[in-house]
Parts: sequence; C-alpha cells; structure tokens
Amino acid sequence: MNRHNPLVTILVIAAIIVAFVMIPKLSSQMVTVKEYKHYTDFLSDLDAGRIRTAKIIAGKRIEGEFRKDAFAGTQQSFTKYVVETQLDPQTIDKFIKEHPDIDVAVTGGSWSDNLLGWLSTLIVPVAILLFFWLFIIRQMRGAGGQAFNFGRSQAKLLSESMRQVTFDDVAGMSEVKEELQEIVEFLKDPERFRKLGATIPRGVLLVGPPGCGKTLLARAVAGEAGVAFFFLSGADFVEMFVGVGASRVRDLFREAKQHLPAIIFIDELDAVGRLRGAGLGGGHDEREQTLNALLVEMDGFDPNADIIILAATNRPDILDPALLRPGRFDRQVVVPNPDVREREQILELYCKDKPISEEVDISILAKRTPGFSGADLENLVNEAALLAGRRNKQQITMAEFDEAVERVLAGPQRKSRVMSEEQRKVLAYHEAGHALVGSMLPGFDKTYKVTILPRGLAMGYTINLPEEDRYMVFSKELRDRMTQALAGRAAEELVFGDVTTGAANDLEKVSQVARQMVTEYGMSTELGPITYGRKNGAIFLGKELAEERNYSEEAARKIDQEVRRLVEDAYQRAVGIIREHRDKLEILVAALLEHESLTMEQVASLLEYGKLPQEKKAKSGTVAEPTMPQPESEQHQPSPGVVPEQPLPEIS
Repeated sequence: MNRHNPLVTILVIAAIIVAFVMIPKLSSQMVTVKEYKHYTDFLSDLDAGRIRTAKIIAGKRIEGEFRKDAFAGTQQSFTKYVVETQLDPQTIDKFIKEHPDIDVAVTGGSWSDNLLGWLSTLIVPVAILLFFWLFIIRQMRGAGGQAFNFGRSQAKLLSESMRQVTFDDVAGMSEVKEELQEIVEFLKDPERFRKLGATIPRGVLLVGPPGCGKTLLARAVAGEAGVAFFFLSGADFVEMFVGVGASRVRDLFREAKQHLPAIIFIDELDAVGRLRGAGLGGGHDEREQTLNALLVEMDGFDPNADIIILAATNRPDILDPALLRPGRFDRQVVVPNPDVREREQILELYCKDKPISEEVDISILAKRTPGFSGADLENLVNEAALLAGRRNKQQITMAEFDEAVERVLAGPQRKSRVMSEEQRKVLAYHEAGHALVGSMLPGFDKTYKVTILPRGLAMGYTINLPEEDRYMVFSKELRDRMTQALAGRAAEELVFGDVTTGAANDLEKVSQVARQMVTEYGMSTELGPITYGRKNGAIFLGKELAEERNYSEEAARKIDQEVRRLVEDAYQRAVGIIREHRDKLEILVAALLEHESLTMEQVASLLEYGKLPQEKKAKSGTVAEPTMPQPESEQHQPSPGVVPEQPLPEIS
C-alpha cells in the first residue's frame, strides 16, 4: 500500500478552504455592485431615495440593494452597493431614526467575513511554513533520500527481481572462488560446521586493484548462497551530521538480524575504515565514530552470529589495524589481475554473445593484453564492437581487436594532428631507436608495433611484448629496459647532434628504475644488498609523504653516483648498439616515414632482410615470409612525453 504524501494532503485541504471562502465572493461578483469610494457619495444616493435596504456590518461596512427604479433615465445600472466606513453606535442609531423608510439591519459580520479576516491574519505564517516545506524539506529529501531518516541504514537488500550472478558468470579466479565457496557452504548448511566446532570467519576482505572483479565476486557469493544480501558503499555511512554514521551502522546490523543468515557487503571499505588518528593532532570526527561503531558490531560484547561481512578495497594499506585483526576481517582474499589463461576465459565470456569472426584467435588476443583487468578486457571487447559498427561490418574481426588494444593503451588516434616534415623525421628516429635497440638486445621483449601516428597523449610509441607473464624481474632485465628506454634519445643525439624534450618521460622512468635498483632492490655492487631510506606514511591519504634518510651523507653521495653510473652505462650501451647497426636504423626510419606504422613481422623483416615482407615475397617466391612466434603478453613503451601505461614490476 502506497503511503500518502503529506504535502498533497495539505494542499488539498488549503484548496477546499479557499474555495469554500471565495465561492460566495465570486458569486456576488456576478451581480452588478456599486462600490462607493467615499461615504458622502453614499449619502447623496441615500438622500435621492435610491437605497432600498441597508445592512450595517460590525460598524465597518454597509451593503444593501438599490430600488428597482433608482437609476431610471440614466446610463447606470446597479443592483447592489457596498461602502466601507467607520460608524460608531451613536451614528448607527441616528441613521436608523432618520431613515424609517429603509430596511436597516445591524449585524456583527457574516461567518465568511469573519473566517476571511481570520485567514488573512494567518496567511503570512502559513505561507512561510509552506515555503519551508516545499523548498527546504523537499530538497533535503531529494538529497538525502528521506527527510528525517538520516540515522537509517542506506543499505539495499538484493531482491529476487535483480539479475542473479553465480560463480559460473565469473571467469578465471579459481583460487578466489574456492575461498569464497567455503562461506557459501557454511551459509547453506551451518550445522555441518558447528558439529565440528568450527566457526566461519566473521569478515572477508577482498583486496585487489581497480577493475579486477571484487564487486562481481560479491554478487556471485550472493547468488550462490541464496541468503539475505545487503549491499552498500562505505561512503553511505558518512554524513555531515555527527553520529549519523554510527546510527546507520547500528541500524544496518539490526536489520540484518531480522534476516538471518545474512551477508553484508561494503564496497570501498577504505571510505569508512581509514586509519584513525591520521590527521594532525588526532581527532574524533564523524568518520572515526562510524568506524568505532562498525568495530563493535563486528566483534563486541554482543557478537552477531550468522552475519558475514564481505568488503572490498583497493587500498588495504590505509585501513585501521583494528579492522584486520582476527574476529573482524580475519580473512583477506587477494583478487589479482588475471593471467594469460584467465584473460582468455574472460575474453571468451565477453565475446560469446557477440558476432566474432572466425579469424579472431582469443588465445593470441589474451597474450597481447598483459596487465589488463577484467574491466579493461570488457572495455576492450566493447571498443572492438563499436569500431566494427562504425565501419559497417557484420562481424568483429581481428583488425578491430588490434585497434581496440591500442585505444585502451594509448587512447584514440588523433588524425587531425599535423606535424612538419622535420618533426616527423625526428620522431621517426626516436621511435626507430627504441625498436632497433629492443630488437638487438638478447632476450628482450619482442617489438609488437612501432608508429609515429599520434594517439591519445602520445606523438608516437613503441609496443614491446614479453614472452610470458612475469612476477619477478632480474637485474639484467632492468638494465635492458633502461637501455631500450634511452635508445630514442641516443638516436636523436647520434643523428642530429642534439636532443629534444621528447625523451623527458624516458629519463624519468630510467632514473626511477636506477634509484630503485640501488636503494630498494639491493642490486648495486658498490653499496651491497642493503635497503636505504624508510618511507613514512601519509598524514591524511596513506600515500608517501616523505622518505626518512636512515643513512649518512657519504652513503647518499654513493647512491647518487651509483644511480648516475647505471644510467650512463645504459645510455652508452644504447649508443653503441645504434652505431653498430646504423644502416638498420635508417631502414626502419625510411619505412616509418613512408608507412607511419610497422607491425612485429614488418620490423623483423626489415632488420633481417632490409625489406618489408610483402616486398620480399613479391620479388622472390622462394623466400618465405618471416614469421614470428606469438608473444604471451605486452608491455607498452610510451612515446616521448607520455606516462607509461604499465607500472614497473614490484620485486619482493
């Protein structure tokens, strides 16, 4: 049954009162009425014998009717009259005695007049109250959901009408699903575990980078368990009014107790679970009170049995330690980005309801997308479908997927950007230097594509593909990365005798790698396997605010020297490779200036045969077109001035 809106009720009552009062007034307007502006004008008509009746109302108003022949022979025609005046009792008595031929009545006023006067005294406060209701209360209701229910929980209960998601709808992540399956089984048959004296973890925290599928896993747990599932965001607890968040926490658990067993899912837990006392001077603000209430509800004097808290965050480093202790979020499930096998499963899931061409090889596409999250892969498939529709194709081909990969990595192509021939030449040497050195380094990632076409923020870029997913990196590989990153600047200096600003981001990345090798990874023979510096936590956001120097000035000087040596060695190595293979550099540059983009096969053919594959095949049918093994993943080498899409690997 729908609840009536009180505003509508008030307006209806007000309309009835106004109509009840105004209808008699409006009906009187249908009769011709003469309104006297001055009392003396009324006396003139009275002396002329035109007045038939007179009713004196509260000594303030006289109204009555004219005689039928009052205006005979004139152009005027009135039936009734009204005159506003002030008459004391003596004047009224005198009026009655002097006009015995007139029917005079004296009254204290009609009920409608009295009601109208009473309403006129209340019209201002009533108008203010209506204004307050219409514009202030309704605004608060629109913004907050309910006018005075700030303390009520904002959680929504998953209904049967919503689309149910199960573990079958979640591709990959087999280990994560096994961890969560235990919770599902406990909720379905808790007695089986209680007979053995086992208790289910009170809270499960899903930790992973953005887009890896944490929220999707929570929905799958709800679909598998088939119990009451409350879901909300951490931001739904926090309000500007003190105590509201804590009240919402208590109301949330009170509502969950009415639907046992139940799951409460809190997305973006870091919004409410951030470390307490992180501000300058500490504090006890609204967010901290909300967190305190959540801690007590999870494991206080009154434990909530059969209520499981499922939460997700991509910032576990800034959570309060009290949240992560046993009895609260005592189980953390890491949800990483998918590997090559899981990426293939995710792509197949997103492609199953789309018209995919037979030439599309999902396994190759999975190998070309390392570091992509599940959300990235969904966006990739959607971008390919949009491109196919834009090109009026009936099916999505591999060309659309290749273009979609580049759009996700570097952004859309900027066809309107016009460069001079000199700038195109400098950019071609820069990108050709990256491609050449990367191809000449033994065991380095294969060059997947090199282009001088602007895309996104990049004026040009080189994409390299590692042979496999990597979780650890050797020091030799880091040196090779620095060498390849500095190759663009080295090519500019060797060819033009000068350098441009295009290598700014390359230098920044190389400097960061070199300093990490010395201070974090212990890869310096001069300084040894020691970590230098200790990072301090942030005051507010949990990020690095400063680095504590726990080493001497002499060690700092050696660190700077080692960083400089590593960078200089990598740069000189790049210069040596380009000098040794200068002829191949010129071949790559000429092909880039002509075709603007080169694929992996074309780069390999140019370096080995000096010609593009189709030219070699057309000239001689005996030489087979060179083939390259399909790589398993991809690393994006940014163009000058572009921040790299994929961060450097963290080595434990």
